[in-house]
Amino acid sequence: GNGPVCTFHFTKSGCRLEEGDSNSTCKMRFSSPEKFNALIDSAKPGLPVKNPVQVISFLTGPFTRLADRLTALLRPTEAAMADRTFFEESTILTMYTVAGAVSALANTDPISRVSASNTVDGEVYVGIRNVAAATIAVKNHQFRTIRRAPKNPRAVMEFADVDLAHGLFAGTVSAVGEVCRGTIRLSGMISMIDNINRILDRVSVYLGGEGVK
Repeated sequence: GNGPVCTFHFTKSGCRLEEGDSNSTCKMRFSSPEKFNALIDSAKPGLPVKNPVQVISFLTGPFTRLADRLTALLRPTEAAMADRTFFEESTILTMYTVAGAVSALANTDPISRVSASNTVDGEVYVGIRNVAAATIAVKNHQFRTIRRAPKNPRAVMEFADVDLAHGLFAGTVSAVGEVCRGTIRLSGMISMIDNINRILDRVSVYLGGEGVK
């Protein structure tokens, strides 16, 4: 159909997501969003349209292990979060998930598209100081998230540390209050950050969290 298409490229150094299906060695097609949700919820495959044997091998091995790990990190128990290393890993992964969701919603969600239509071109740095960095690149009102800091950001939104980032994502601290305290650094084209924050309000609708307050 006309739905989104992406490819996961696996190598020894990690996994890279790319829009489209170029250079894919195996491929699944889903007839509806509900069919794709069945993959996420219960590992039910879509229609294998390229190399079905490799599709099944992936689903019964790496996919299951990756999905279980993602669930543990993105929906952690209180006991797991008591471990500092796990806490930091979970928060960093959440930041990258949220940054990716901003672009996905800006490009597809009707309400978020309104904010995207009012966003000027440029690159916005979103990150946790000295820990994690992402770029939200905007061109012609289309958004793209890149897992690195921009060289010449037009706007900056940086959180002072992992604990602050976790509090923002969990909705337990006030973003406005932290800006006043100086623990959130905002600079550059503030209108870009305003529009991204409006889209962030929509992220919680889809991800099921409380969102940034």
